[in-house]
Parts: sequence; C-alpha cells; structure tokens
Amino acid sequence: MSRASLRKSLCILGIGLSVVLFSVDFVCAQSIVKGVTPRENEPILPIPLHHEVNSAKAKLGEQLFHETLLSGDNSISCASCHNIDQYGVDGTRSSVGIEGQVGTVNAPTVLNSRFNFAQFWDGRAEDLKEQAKGPVTNPIEMGSVWADVIAKLKKDKSYVQAFDNIYEEGITPDTVADAIKNYEYTLTTVNSPFDQYLRGFDDAITEQQKRGYSLFKEYGCVACHQGVNVGGNMYQRMGAFIPYFTEKNTKLKADLGRYNVTKDDRDLHVFKVPSLRVAAHTAPYFHDGSVATLEEAIDIMARYQLGYTISRQDNKDIAAFIQSLSGEIRRSGQ
Repeated sequence: MSRASLRKSLCILGIGLSVVLFSVDFVCAQSIVKGVTPRENEPILPIPLHHEVNSAKAKLGEQLFHETLLSGDNSISCASCHNIDQYGVDGTRSSVGIEGQVGTVNAPTVLNSRFNFAQFWDGRAEDLKEQAKGPVTNPIEMGSVWADVIAKLKKDKSYVQAFDNIYEEGITPDTVADAIKNYEYTLTTVNSPFDQYLRGFDDAITEQQKRGYSLFKEYGCVACHQGVNVGGNMYQRMGAFIPYFTEKNTKLKADLGRYNVTKDDRDLHVFKVPSLRVAAHTAPYFHDGSVATLEEAIDIMARYQLGYTISRQDNKDIAAFIQSLSGEIRRSGQ
C-alpha cells in the first residue's frame, strides 16, 4: 500500500470512529444557545459541560487520591505524580516513587482520563478502577500491599465511617479503587476555546488556531487524535511511516508498548494514543518523556506517523490549535 493510500485509510478510520462518537454523544456534548448553531460532523467533539457523578464517592476518592497511607512508607500519594494544579502531571520525564525510585514511563495526565477507552500507555487496565489499583502495589511507585493499606485505613475512624456510609462491604481494595475512580470522573477540562468554537462561537479561537485545526485535519493528525478526548480511543504503532525505534536503537522494555501485555508481535511498539486535551501544559512528551517541547513533538509525529516534514509556520499553527483545546479544570464538587 502506498503512503498516500495508507494515510487515506488512517483518516477514514479516524473519521469513522468520530462519526460513531458523534452520534452517541452529540446531544450531551453540545450546549445549545439561541441563535448559535453548533458545528456538526467534526471529528472532534466538545467535552460535555456536566456529568453524573456520585458526589459522596467522589469526595471520599479525592481524599484517597491525596492519601499517602496508600504507599508502603506513607510518603507517596496518587497526587504526587498527578498534580491537579499542574494539569494532572508532575512535569518530570519519569516520576519518582517510593524510596526515590524512578519510573520507566512518563506519567500521563489524569485529567479527562474518564474518556480514555483503556488506561496506561500500554492499555493494560480496562478502566479507571483497575488503573487505580496498579500503582499501589507497583514496587517502584507506591510499593505497598493491599493488606497493609486496608489495615492503615481501618485505624482511621473517619475513613471507617465514610466507607461504611457508602459501601456495604466497607474498606476493601475494590472500594478504595472505586472511590478514586469516581473522583477521577470529576476531573474534566470543560469549555475550552476550541469547544466553544465547536458549539458555534466563531470568535472563540484565533485565526491562527483555525489554520492549525485545518492543518491538523489535512495532514492526517485527526486520524488518531479525534473524539471527545482528541485521542485516547485507539492504539497505534509509534512509527507508522518511518520506524521510530529503529532509529532510536533502544531495547528498553517500556519501548515495547502493548507487546508487554499481549506478547503478540503485531503489538510491538504499539501504544494507546494519548489525549491532546491539555497537551499544551503536560511536557515532556511521549511514553518515555524524551521530548521536551510541544513543537518538537509535532515535528516527530509529522515525520514518523505521517511521513511529512512540515514548515515552521505550520508547526506553530498546529501548536496554537492544540493550545486551544485546554479548558477549565473541573474538580470534585464543581
């Protein structure tokens, strides 16, 4: 298959997925204003302004998200690597866990993670509840065991009461993870300039950002980065047109991607496509945090994923568009 044909196929796949998402989420995703006509049939959808969330579970989950008792030495919480005030990341190439151990991949943002079709770079967790359990027992992250975590939480009468009020089974690994999941459901970024543009407000984004969006579609970026989360809804090989890891010449386990989960050679160097929703604020980039700037990330993606060398101006315009995707951080109780 030629490069042009493959790119066309990728675009058709991406747009097809977007149409499915559009048909399901259009009503809830739009804010109807008299005299303003929302844009239809776009590959990207606005984040819904409101979500149904169990507020009691979310409140408890917020406390647990910031609770260092979940780690083996009571020093690390979920928020240590996913700082909500820093767009859900810690700004490091790889996060530091228990006893100063350094992780093997870049910590993705927790913001808008409810819209991902799977969790972690390699998709090894089906949902946020399963994801919340992983770091607790990871020896280089929080380095604990569930029996110890439960025992520590049960020593706190306020936790015992809170869990008993919500969960019939009280404090268990499942209920801890479920509460954290419900808190993370509240962490969305709403009403971004681009979402306002999609809802029909033409002046919500600049002319440069409009050019960037057009280029984003024309180059084919939208084949993988679309839907509500502008990504997070499919897997893709890193190096679709040019072998990325051949040039890097690394043999790190983290670079194997989804192969680590499936052991299927077809999944070698395949990763979950990251969301671009707050990408303007979450450097460094890629699964290994090896890319320092958004501009460099755009150039690498254009070359290895799409087969293009793009101009400086096109790069700046696409970067401006990505900046328009960031909205207001919605928190628990808001």
